[in-house]
Amino acid sequence: MLQSLWKKIPTQMDFKGQKLAEHIFQIIIVVSAVIGFAYGYMIEQFGWTVYVVLAGFAISCLLTLPPWPMYRRHPLKWQPVQELRTEEKKLLEKKPRKK
Repeated sequence: MLQSLWKKIPTQMDFKGQKLAEHIFQIIIVVSAVIGFAYGYMIEQFGWTVYVVLAGFAISCLLTLPPWPMYRRHPLKWQPVQELRTEEKKLLEKKPRKK
């Protein structure tokens, strides 16, 4: 039962989705770093800078690591499987296999 449920969960992103996820990740990390640095500088506590950056990292991971539907809008179109011709089959059969 769990295997059939697991197979229904999508686990891949397309190339445009990967680019979007990377872009979102970088924006969140940079914005949280700037906000964290400014806040830590104002209150003169470096620890709060680290906390804000870690919170930004956690948020960016939640938004970019799972394959959300927005990352799967452009699926790849695979070519159909082609059968080998008889000449190619004979060549493959004649080649010695490496051990």
